Amino acid sequence: MDLNFGAILASIGFSDVVDIVIMSFVIYKLMGFIRDSRAAQLSKGLLFIIGAFFLSDAAHLYTFNWVLARLMNIGLIALVVVFQPELRRGLEYLGKNKLLNRSSIDRESINDIVEQISAAVGYFASIKEGALIVIERDIAVNDIAENGTIIDAKLSQELLENLFYVGSPLHDGAVIIRRDRIYSAGCVLPLTENTNLSKDLGTRHRAGIGISEVTDAIVLIVSEETGIISMAQEGKLSRFLDVRTVEKTLLNYYITKLPSENEYSLRKFISNIWRPGNDEKQDD
Repeated sequence: MDLNFGAILASIGFSDVVDIVIMSFVIYKLMGFIRDSRAAQLSKGLLFIIGAFFLSDAAHLYTFNWVLARLMNIGLIALVVVFQPELRRGLEYLGKNKLLNRSSIDRESINDIVEQISAAVGYFASIKEGALIVIERDIAVNDIAENGTIIDAKLSQELLENLFYVGSPLHDGAVIIRRDRIYSAGCVLPLTENTNLSKDLGTRHRAGIGISEVTDAIVLIVSEETGIISMAQEGKLSRFLDVRTVEKTLLNYYITKLPSENEYSLRKFISNIWRPGNDEKQDD
C-alpha cells in the first residue's frame, strides 16, 4: 500500500509538533542522564532482558518468556531502589524554585566570597593540609549538614583555616558553604560507589565525589598527602587544579545566581508581601 506523505503531513497539527518536540527533548535528557550516571551499565542489562523477552515470545519459548515477564515486573521495583539517589536528585531539580529564592547574593559580595574560598584552598594546598569544602547550590543538603556541627557564621578565610586545622575537632569532616556563610562543619558525606576510580584516591576524594553524585554541589578537595587541588561536580572529578581555575569556576557559579532586573523586582514585591509583621500592621 502506497503511503501518501502529503496527506500525512497535512494531518499533522500544531499540537502534534509540540508533542513530538517535547518527547524528543525528554528522550534526549533521559539518554544524557543514563550516559552520565551509574544507570549506563544497568540499562544495558535491562535492554538485554527486554530483547530476550520479545525474542522468546516470537520463538514461542513460553516458559522462558513467562520467567522473563516476571523478572521484568520485579525489575521495575528494583530499578526504583537502585536509582534512588538519581531519582531523588532529579525530583529535587524539578522541584526547586529559583524565582522565589529571596536569599540571592548581591554583586558586591561575590568577589569577596570567591577570594576568601580560593585563598583558603590555596593555603591548604601550599602546606598540604587536607580540606573538603561543599558549596551548596540549588539542591539543599540539610540532611548532610545536620550530621555535623551547625556553624552558620560569616564566610572567611581565617575561619576555614581554623576549621581544617589538624588540631581542630572538626578537621576530618566536610565544611558546607551556603551562599555567603559557613553553614556546617565536621559533616560526614556519602561515599561514591563508583568502582572505576583510581586506587590513589582516598576517603576524602570519594566522599567529595559521592555528595556531587546525589546533589548539584560544587566540591573542593585538597589532598593531605600531595596538596593537589581537585573539584567534583555531577559525579566527575577534576584534578591538578590551580587557584585561578578555582576562582573562575566559583565566579561563574555565583554570577549566575544574580537575579535579572525583572526577577529582582518580583522578588522585592513578594518579599514586601511576605515580610513578617505586615499582618499585624494591617490589624492595628
